Amino acid sequence: MSDRSKKIFLAICIITPLLLYCVYYYSIMIKNAPYRFSDFESITYKYGLGDSLVNQYNSKTGSYQYVNSNDSLVKTNVKLRKDDLLYLHRKASENGFWNFPEVLENSTSTKQNVRSPHYYIEFKYKDKTKHVLYDAAYSDNVKLGDAAKQLAKEISSMINDAQDRQ
Repeated sequence: MSDRSKKIFLAICIITPLLLYCVYYYSIMIKNAPYRFSDFESITYKYGLGDSLVNQYNSKTGSYQYVNSNDSLVKTNVKLRKDDLLYLHRKASENGFWNFPEVLENSTSTKQNVRSPHYYIEFKYKDKTKHVLYDAAYSDNVKLGDAAKQLAKEISSMINDAQDRQ
């Protein structure tokens, strides 16, 4: 056996089982993923100042209510397309939404008496539901706060885009 054929044989014996194991391992990981889009049911998004989350959206019913610039409550029906929901699901996954704690507020020692915007984001699946209450003044973990803020902006802009399409 020549030196070249020994190297090829060695590469096949090491690389092939490694690749097969990677395919096997990650196929099981993807199959058992806790939050799959195929199991997705709805998104609930609420926001407002302080504890009053007056502005609300539910993707299952399409009901959207918000306070406009004249301080009057507007109720409309806005349906998100499946592509929009898939985009939001991927953005949530990209931002690590599944690993967020349920409440993102400052600890009691750093709380201020300021009514800051609060956001409630809920992704509902067949078997599981993940919800997060995010305070815009959250400063304990900056990266986590930025990720939650970005997700809230993405959801808000997607709802506004869908409303403009109708």
